[in-house]
Amino acid sequence: MSAVVLVGSQWGDEGKGKITDYLAEKADCVVRYQGGSNAGHTVEVDSEKFMLHLIPSGILYPKTACIIGNGVVVDMGEVLKELQGLQERGIDTNNLRISSRAQVVMPYHKEIDAIEDRCKKIGTTKRGIGPAYEDKISRTGFRICDLYDPGFKERFIQEMERKNLLLQKIYDAPGFAVETIYAELMEQAAQLKKYVADTSLLVNQVIKDGKKVLFEGAQGTLLDIDHGTYPYVTSSYPTSGGACIGAGVGPTHINRVIGVVKAYTTRVGEGPFPTELNDDNGEILRTRGAEFGTTTGRPRRCGWLDAVILRYATRINGLTDLAITKLDVLDSFATIKICVAYRYQGELLYEFPDNLSILEECVPEYIEMPGWQEDITKIEQYEDLPSAARDYIAKIEELSGVRQAIVAVGPKRSQTIVSHQLF
Repeated sequence: MSAVVLVGSQWGDEGKGKITDYLAEKADCVVRYQGGSNAGHTVEVDSEKFMLHLIPSGILYPKTACIIGNGVVVDMGEVLKELQGLQERGIDTNNLRISSRAQVVMPYHKEIDAIEDRCKKIGTTKRGIGPAYEDKISRTGFRICDLYDPGFKERFIQEMERKNLLLQKIYDAPGFAVETIYAELMEQAAQLKKYVADTSLLVNQVIKDGKKVLFEGAQGTLLDIDHGTYPYVTSSYPTSGGACIGAGVGPTHINRVIGVVKAYTTRVGEGPFPTELNDDNGEILRTRGAEFGTTTGRPRRCGWLDAVILRYATRINGLTDLAITKLDVLDSFATIKICVAYRYQGELLYEFPDNLSILEECVPEYIEMPGWQEDITKIEQYEDLPSAARDYIAKIEELSGVRQAIVAVGPKRSQTIVSHQLF
């Protein structure tokens, strides 16, 4: 039995989709365990690009079981749209299963999300994710299995009346037509019914059978609701501990935790970012790395690699291995910097602070390393990388205390160098 959790070690957008896609070829089952359609994975196969938001990247392998776990909030319309898009491109989707316990993102969640973000300025995707998780915690949400319950309509009407009052009286916004939304939900539920299952049972059976399972997180460590840069975070647990809750498996089943780390650092939305570059170097990273959100298209903020963040992610997630992505984006730099500490009011901080007002004033302390200034996108063996590139990777290993297992030198499947097999 081999169960591996794949997590983002920064603010998300680390290239988890590519690594998941690569590992999914060897996995028997891929499980998405948290988040919603606010996340996005771009997978490039040959000359084709696949943009996935809810469906696990393993869907491109017909023999790999793909599961949307109970920890995900599911926009049924988005799932159906993704399914249609995949099917139109000849991808078999019969290997997908959706947890009957997953919460449903309702149309009013999106409306509330958009209204509230105009006030809070958190920088959400306005996909209704936060409000859906709020309803889950307040026990007023609906699970997918509820849609097939004979008593659902009565409960739904009561909740719609409550939500319409909230929209009209508090937000001064129009409400929703109850019957219209109900009919839409019933149609979507009917179309998805063949995919709905007790996925915790399925995953545990796969593990019991000694097969290989990959747990796929969305977003990244610093967007975790507890351990991220709160309040500029997501509404779920993208850290490794969230895999057990979001998939319905015990922690004793997890063997390895892979941290995906971009060779530099990016983030989307509001919040402090110590190594952010608002200069030509930042623009080079953005342009060469195609740093625009899969879900929103928003340009990502770019900066040098932050080892303080990486050490923090190592501790929070219990990382056993690193998958370093987009190393090729650094090809053109003569000098590359790594942040090894923060300077705050004359004091050096080596651990990531919990106070955002402190983080906002932190100035990065850098070390400099020579760049390699040559194209590495066609290199297939680790030993063939330029010595400066290998030195840079070795420094990442030293600063994080975690070995590298995978290095990506481009977006395609073929541009993946494996030093240690993880399955």
